[in-house]
Amino acid sequence: MAIDKGFLNVLVLSFGFMMVFTAFQTMSNIEQTVLASIKKDDPSFDADAYTSLAILYAVFAICNWLAPSYISLTGPRVAIVTGCCCYVLFIASFLWPHPAFLYTVSAVLGAGAAFIWTGHGQYLTENSDNETMSRNSGLFWAIFQSSLFIGNLFVYFMFRNEHIEQSVRQTVFIVLIGLAVFGTIILSLLRKVPQRFALGEAEGVSSADKELNIPEPAKEKPLLAAWYALRDAFSLFVTPRMIFLSFTFIYTGLQLTFFSGVYATSIGFTKAMGESRKRLIGLSGIFVGIGEVVGGTLFGIFGSKVANICSGSPVVIIGCITHLFAFISIFLNLPNSASFIDTDDKGFIEPSSILAMAGSLALGFGDACYNTQVYSLLGVLFSIESASAFALFKFCQSVAAAVSFAYSSKIGLHLQLFILLVSIIIGTTTFVIVERKARNSLNENQPDIDPAIIEGVSVDD
Repeated sequence: MAIDKGFLNVLVLSFGFMMVFTAFQTMSNIEQTVLASIKKDDPSFDADAYTSLAILYAVFAICNWLAPSYISLTGPRVAIVTGCCCYVLFIASFLWPHPAFLYTVSAVLGAGAAFIWTGHGQYLTENSDNETMSRNSGLFWAIFQSSLFIGNLFVYFMFRNEHIEQSVRQTVFIVLIGLAVFGTIILSLLRKVPQRFALGEAEGVSSADKELNIPEPAKEKPLLAAWYALRDAFSLFVTPRMIFLSFTFIYTGLQLTFFSGVYATSIGFTKAMGESRKRLIGLSGIFVGIGEVVGGTLFGIFGSKVANICSGSPVVIIGCITHLFAFISIFLNLPNSASFIDTDDKGFIEPSSILAMAGSLALGFGDACYNTQVYSLLGVLFSIESASAFALFKFCQSVAAAVSFAYSSKIGLHLQLFILLVSIIIGTTTFVIVERKARNSLNENQPDIDPAIIEGVSVDD
């Protein structure tokens, strides 16, 4: 029985990302809490986690425009490993806490994030075809988001007290650095694409391929190929379809900020949650991870099994309803001031850790609904321009995340929930419009891409 090398590549990609982001997502989840503890030990230390993450995502947004050009020169595998090294550097910076150093490596990580995510999008597309794109994107998402279990379970057992001692912080940082390094090693073992599918060409730069009329433009005329990659990204960004989808991308960025940096911190800052409230930060991340994995498995890996019942727009609508439940429960359960600092205030009801964890579960499940369908839709609609399409997705998402982290330190929790409410309605509506138009086009035998698989020759390392 022949081994599906493309599927094996997706597995290696997924497990590598799981290890790297076990470290990073855990770090971003606890950053505000950790920095608050550092400040208690050293009152002169004034670094802010929201500022750090705002810088990260602002640079991430800018560098997304350059990522397709970089990938046209190096290929997606080198871009992924380059990005991994930036994640290791960011986490290592917490061993020597200093505001200027933290903000500098946050900017470095922003550039690395653009490379790793754009490279991931192209590599995933290259190893998929029309029939396997949904499965592979769901598989990746389920394995990738299981990272939330490992790191946050570790934090749950480590953060036993209200104040996080230096020895505990150092132990957590060293373990997270080790996980990030291990993930980098796994991703450095990624193999070349075994064959070229209709869902992605070898270099992912469509204009360069056509206008230079050479099979591998990045190798023969790298600067010209890089220019075409940048030009393609701008051209794609102003198309009606991408403009509509950008509203969905923006919502994913806003809610990413909320569940990864604001919500868990708000739980930990609510004194009415009890003396173990700092441990709830890790437990919240675990429940987010459960929701992510369940959603990714149900609508991604088993997507073909439920396609006739629920796929595309219905999945996103389910995610919308799930997130609305989360927003309402959080609004009632947590006080407005919880996103800033330890507070004695209460929400509209007596704070409940059970309801808080239900909100975490709903946030994770809804996020999986949106992301699995966005990845699948981009892989099908923009197969030839995969690098540009995924770069634009991450551009919009990271701009929204940067803006959200910037205002998270200025406005209360309840106003943040209102912003999410407005953006989810707009983002869900625009996705449904684009997805249904694309489906109707395919049903009328006018596909946006050629469904035939382009046969190629396997290339071994």
